[in-house]
Amino acid sequence: MEILPFLLAPFVASLILTGIHAYLGVHVVERGVIFVDLALAQIAALGATVAVVVGMDPHGRAAYWISLAFTFLGAGVFAFARSSRGHIPQEAFIGIAYAVASATAILLMSKATGETEHLKDMLVGNILAVSWPEVRKTAFLYGAIGIFHFIFRKKFLTISMNHGKAEKSGLNVRFWDFLFYASFGFVVTSSVAIAGVLLVFCYLIVPSVGAMLFADRIGTRLAIGWTMGTLVSALGCYLSVQLDTPTGATIVVTFGGILVLMFFLHLIVHHGRSAHELEGSASARRELETVSPSTRQA
Repeated sequence: MEILPFLLAPFVASLILTGIHAYLGVHVVERGVIFVDLALAQIAALGATVAVVVGMDPHGRAAYWISLAFTFLGAGVFAFARSSRGHIPQEAFIGIAYAVASATAILLMSKATGETEHLKDMLVGNILAVSWPEVRKTAFLYGAIGIFHFIFRKKFLTISMNHGKAEKSGLNVRFWDFLFYASFGFVVTSSVAIAGVLLVFCYLIVPSVGAMLFADRIGTRLAIGWTMGTLVSALGCYLSVQLDTPTGATIVVTFGGILVLMFFLHLIVHHGRSAHELEGSASARRELETVSPSTRQA
């Protein structure tokens, strides 16, 4: 029990990450831009790398704002790269951005002697080192972003679930896409500083995918995703201490193992029935259609 105080701050930070990322993951999966979080996280990490190379404290305020500026630039590119009439899939731009940002970060770090530890933290983070002030700051920021998304949820959901309908309704899709990716950028920039690129990606995608195995409705998927993220965070932190392994990487592997178990459970539950279709987007569209239209105002 003496390890409980030591793990409490990292565990609470994991819960905060679960809360916002599981919600954003629903949008990301429905939009079909699975790797946007990975790309934005890598772009944020590139900004932090630039700050380190020029001699700034990687955990300082200046490094954070440089990282955020890089993320906003990526958010703008992704927002304007999406169009229902485009011949190039948005995911192609996202993949290119991730590859270029990763390679650039590696090139920069190769010129910064003695900073190899930063490269490792950029990938898997060091969530055990999170402090209570960081936890409180992150909770406040994510809470504000959560309120923002709740207020404009109809617009964001309409664009995520039915992009063509959103364009035909007269909604300024590119403007709202930019707001989505910009708010996403705030989350990613803070998350990468705490947890690293890989763990941030897992918190975004894995709970959402796991929930889609068993539910179609958005509310149910969020409940499953939040529950999964909470349990995996607790188990990952515990295993990390017991096995003396890096916490971020341990949680990532735990996410993968639990998702595999959920997939086999999904097969067992639906064994002998007709194949269960993952109709999350279709169900969400039906939910939106029951709400009085209010998305014509840009």
